[in-house]
Amino acid sequence: MRRQLALRIAVLLAVTLGLNYTVWRWLESVNWSAWWIAVPLVIAETYSFIDVAFFGMTMWRAKDRETPPPPSEGATADVFITTYDEPVEMVMTTALAARDIRYPHQTYVLDDGARPELRAAADAAGIGYIVRTADWADRPRHAKAGNLNNAMLTTDGEFILILDADQIPDPAILERTLGYFTDDRVALVQTPQYFTNVPDADPLGSQAPLFYGPIQQGKDGWNAAFFCGSNAVLRRDALMQLGLVGYVRETERTVREALKAGATVLARSRRQERDPRVLAALDEVEAAVRDAQRRLHAQDPISEVTFDFQRRVGEVSASMVTADVDAMRADLAAISAMSSGRHVEETTLTVDDAALRRLSSREWSPLGAIESVRALVAAVDVDRSDEAQAVMSVATVSVTEDMATAMRLHALGWRTVYHHERLADGLAPEDLGTMITQRLRWAQGTLQVMLKESPLTMRGLRWSQRVMYFSTMWSYLSGFAAVVYLAAPIIFLCFGVLPVTAWTVDFFARFIPFQLASQLLFVVAAHGVKTWRGQQYSLALFPVWIKATVTATANVWFGRPLGFAVTPKVRQDGGGSWRLVLPQLVAMGALVVAALIGLVRFGLGYAPWMGTFVNLAWVAYDLVVLSVIVEALRYRGYAGPTDGTTPGSPTGTPAVGSTSSSSKEGQ
Repeated sequence: MRRQLALRIAVLLAVTLGLNYTVWRWLESVNWSAWWIAVPLVIAETYSFIDVAFFGMTMWRAKDRETPPPPSEGATADVFITTYDEPVEMVMTTALAARDIRYPHQTYVLDDGARPELRAAADAAGIGYIVRTADWADRPRHAKAGNLNNAMLTTDGEFILILDADQIPDPAILERTLGYFTDDRVALVQTPQYFTNVPDADPLGSQAPLFYGPIQQGKDGWNAAFFCGSNAVLRRDALMQLGLVGYVRETERTVREALKAGATVLARSRRQERDPRVLAALDEVEAAVRDAQRRLHAQDPISEVTFDFQRRVGEVSASMVTADVDAMRADLAAISAMSSGRHVEETTLTVDDAALRRLSSREWSPLGAIESVRALVAAVDVDRSDEAQAVMSVATVSVTEDMATAMRLHALGWRTVYHHERLADGLAPEDLGTMITQRLRWAQGTLQVMLKESPLTMRGLRWSQRVMYFSTMWSYLSGFAAVVYLAAPIIFLCFGVLPVTAWTVDFFARFIPFQLASQLLFVVAAHGVKTWRGQQYSLALFPVWIKATVTATANVWFGRPLGFAVTPKVRQDGGGSWRLVLPQLVAMGALVVAALIGLVRFGLGYAPWMGTFVNLAWVAYDLVVLSVIVEALRYRGYAGPTDGTTPGSPTGTPAVGSTSSSSKEGQ
């Protein structure tokens, strides 16, 4: 209770001082004569203040859970080990450890690579082996999410423990987590991810104990702890409900699209018609469309809505008589062609957009317009023939399935739990290229979710859950703020352009207390956890965060392919790694040159001492932060434990190490 009180005091202090500083910056200190750098800087500072506020809210209700009760008697469990191309020896090491978990269960290797040697090894060890069924041929595979969804339909355990191929579980992992499910509203129990092949210096920033600890505990307090892809137990019933709800919503969406296109057809036909009797028939069909749309919005059963709509349109159609037989024949031919005018897209089968445009612009006879609307609704693909499975329990909306799945579970009213105990040990990337690939995928997946299913608008989420999810997504926008923080001191030292009106007492009296309060908040929240490495990478990976934002936006808004890269579990060739961090190296060079120019300008009397001193200190800080890139380039992989222990052996103790100070490391 004392720690929580101290934490809340630190939150209030940081937010109050940050609000005071940010408001003052906007109202009193922006140098509008140099707006092109002054405005981006104050926007970046505002972003950082909001980030601190999000962090403070996360920690406000941090929950340190007590030991859960024992599992319910007779509960059944499956262990899924997902793999694609990891070494067979690695997969089998994890599979054998999973097989030896003490609680009764079935262990399955989910091999998306369909490798005969892995099947043989699993069979020899008495471990289940699952590959994709033939239904997946020539259909979207959805990477890991598709692999899990495929296995869901061939197994039957009440609870599912999901492990990545390198995550060796503790024998007690199910005994220590299944007890939470005695609460029948709990859908997920997430445990920390910890990596054994990381030296104490953690040059690649792999460990994440601030996230797998205080931050997840904070989200847990708001019932917003989310699925992180591995080392988690999920309730099958919750996932199946999620899949069924998703199926219904997808069907509703396609019906809505069909009704919308039908309304366009009817409106066009009505503008061209003069016969009062025909206009009355079109009015009746339009009323049927509006009624169907209203009932869908009211969440009436979709089968009843479509049946009643088809019946009403059929009655109107049957009552119409027209002499334009040739027009009717042409219309019926177009309707017949429309029924087969469908195509497979990446995520779902819908009526072809081009066909819809042609349909809405066609010169229909009245009967043809009415029949086209009925045929369009009847053509909705309720079997989702584009997908291998009509019901997808694990979310496929993103290249990272975990956050989207958890957010949908929360929207349905399920609860989640973060259990802060190290119950599995994994392997982190051992080279810079692999690490960047991993972080890019995490960021892209999270931003895809934000753009496709924003927590701010998703039905069913509480306001606090919306904030918790959005704060994680928000953190990936930091790359743009980082560019401004790097550019501002360079611009001043080289050209003397001030982004603030002056470096005065008013500025420092607000800025310094806010910065100290922010750091105090992190110190109190971390409670002994090292956060510096994570803070470095939050800035140092700015090109990755910017690339993720641009590519995810292009994918969601313009349909450009994103691709999916499985994180290699063995060290890759590090040759040419410097090219991967060329923007950071250029930024470091520019900072050094700017510092030298600033000193020369000061020596010649062209720059004020206060501005020069402040920006030199700023440059020094940026260089210290970016120096982690140099450490990463020099890193040659894990040399082995120094304490005589064997990597990959879970200890069952809370995870410790160095990590990021923001929630982005949690995925």
